Amino acid sequence: MSSVFYTYMELGFHHIFNLKAYDHMLFLFALCAIYTLSDWRKVLALVTSFTIGHSITLALSMFNIIKFDTGLIEFLIPVTILFTCFTNFFKLKGAASKQHTIFSLHNLMAVFFGLVHGMGFSNYLKSLLGRNSDTWLQLLAFNVGIELGQLLIVFLLLIAAFLVLNLFNAKRRDWILVLSSAAAGISLILMMETNIF
Repeated sequence: MSSVFYTYMELGFHHIFNLKAYDHMLFLFALCAIYTLSDWRKVLALVTSFTIGHSITLALSMFNIIKFDTGLIEFLIPVTILFTCFTNFFKLKGAASKQHTIFSLHNLMAVFFGLVHGMGFSNYLKSLLGRNSDTWLQLLAFNVGIELGQLLIVFLLLIAAFLVLNLFNAKRRDWILVLSSAAAGISLILMMETNIF
């Protein structure tokens, strides 16, 4: 693995697996709140769907094919969290287990919201990238790093869900409600803190 690839992969990993990027982390919590450890294949497909979405807009933004208002994106990211939490309230009875692994509305939503988050990632990456022949390699490595960071986050969440549901005998419905409600509350605060209004 080249030093350039490894460097940018590490930057991508630390950008997502970082408490300063808690808005993206919060979105992953909301997105995966309805799943358990036995749904790991669905979660893998879901996280990859999100990566596909944010990779598209991240690349388009990096090469100045699309331009956007940073303030608007900072507002839309918590909106994606709130909307995801809202949809979770309709899946309290294990509807996630009945979804198709790849072709599901939840995965489609992850791709769409990934487009928004990709524009958020681009601000950070633009400050790091140099304009040279390695730009595509750096972009790929950064996305791989983000994917690895996301997978670690959701793996830890699924482990936490397993412990809460099995060791403490909590109901799946209650786990989804608590996690989604907390994420929704924080997303509302984040929305109000933006300058969009």
